[in-house]
Amino acid sequence: MTFGVFMHKDGSIYDDIPEVHYQFPKVYLSRAKQMVDNWIVYREPVKLPQSKGFFAVAKVERIIPDPDMSNRYRAIIQEGSYLPFSPTVPHKVDGVPVERDLANAQAAVRPLSNSDFARIIALGLPEDDTLPRTGDLEPLNRVQDPQMPFEIERPIVQSLVNRPFRDRAFRRAVLNAYDGRCAVTGWKLVNGGGRLEAEAAHIRPVERGGPDSVRNGLALSGTAHWMFDRGLIGLSDDLDILISRQVNDRPSVEAIINKSGKALAPERLALRPHPAFLGWHREHCFKR
Repeated sequence: MTFGVFMHKDGSIYDDIPEVHYQFPKVYLSRAKQMVDNWIVYREPVKLPQSKGFFAVAKVERIIPDPDMSNRYRAIIQEGSYLPFSPTVPHKVDGVPVERDLANAQAAVRPLSNSDFARIIALGLPEDDTLPRTGDLEPLNRVQDPQMPFEIERPIVQSLVNRPFRDRAFRRAVLNAYDGRCAVTGWKLVNGGGRLEAEAAHIRPVERGGPDSVRNGLALSGTAHWMFDRGLIGLSDDLDILISRQVNDRPSVEAIINKSGKALAPERLALRPHPAFLGWHREHCFKR
């Protein structure tokens, strides 16, 4: 088993939902099988305008034939393993590739060395003391890296399944995507210590199968978060803010909703709430 890289581009011919599954052609099957029960990082192509570089990490649970297309396969992502990077990790730092072994740089599915994996995780998920600091890794101006010892690799992997660590990473990614502004009220309140008032809310809760993905998240003020979790407000697929008929003080709720009547979402489509998660919330939480 080995770490790996999955190349992903929004709007490509492949039916990818990075939080759920990754589709690939048969030519990569033997390589992808080596990554089962191990972690991969998602990367956008270098030539993509405004490429995010490495943007998330996830664990491969199994490989199955694609149910919709012959000669294609799906890597099924382990539920609850997907975690977005914030900041995303550029292809190069100080002019040196972050991914050092570029022998298969054009391959959509390729192995990743332990040292490259550790470096990418440290850069993309930087705020946890259980991870090596970037400066503790091999210097970025080195041409080659030795294999990362297992003793360093293990705490990194343990962190990826640690709930407090994941909560902090999810909050950072969501608040960065929304620029710290509540999607419902439009407020961007900051206390004297510089802490944002907005909270990171899961649309589909983790305990009910929701991923730690920005597309399954909203930046919400405390009151809006409370109402959303209790189904007193919801969102249409077009991000119209819905108010439950069970709200006892509708004028007060309407008063705090931003004037557009729609959730304020990131400009980049890949960061906006996914209709699958919004639909789940309407079906299972929203009180009609």
